[in-house]
Amino acid sequence: MTLEDKMTAGKTSLTRNLLMAGVVAGPLYVALGLFQMAIRPTFDITRHPLSIMSNGDLGWIQVMNFTVTGILTILGAIGIRRLIHPGRAGTSGPILLGLYGFGLVAAAIFPADPMLGFPPGTPADAMEISTTGILHFVAGAVGFLSFIAGCFVFARRFFNQDERGWGIYSVATGVIFLGAFAGIASGGGNPLFNVAFAIAVVVAWAWISALCLKFRREVHPDR
Repeated sequence: MTLEDKMTAGKTSLTRNLLMAGVVAGPLYVALGLFQMAIRPTFDITRHPLSIMSNGDLGWIQVMNFTVTGILTILGAIGIRRLIHPGRAGTSGPILLGLYGFGLVAAAIFPADPMLGFPPGTPADAMEISTTGILHFVAGAVGFLSFIAGCFVFARRFFNQDERGWGIYSVATGVIFLGAFAGIASGGGNPLFNVAFAIAVVVAWAWISALCLKFRREVHPDR
């Protein structure tokens, strides 16, 4: 094998590994979320956002969840970007996906405030927001809006390439997440909105993992 062949193989392997990081991110986030619900019975998905699990004695698990899956998402976005040539439709998609990953990491750095009786010892009516809590919401908003925009950017790229199924899937994911985010952002603590947002998060992660897996299967030896 020549040096050029070895370099090409190395680039191919790197791209595939980056994309595999993106594939793993979704299942890992959801699995750790479900695991925490099982070991922290005072958490109520109809009242509490998953992000408040960053508080309490076991808060390090959710902090790790945000950090690791955020980094994996960024790596997956880099892998996709390596496959999209400059000037082609959808080159901003990986950037928006990467911003979502950065939003997750920022959410770990600036954790949400304890609220509504969680973790144990927090007043049942607690709704105070600290500076750190505000920064958490900002990080979340930037990440979520970037994700939504990314869905539509990728959808445009897929439609332009006559991949109608993937285009529809991407649009549907963006619309579902946008609707759920609008509901949760409207406030009021409606249990239906809280559950709908949790479901939308799972839908979003499924799309990210599927997207990275799709691109991984398209890796050619010269990538």
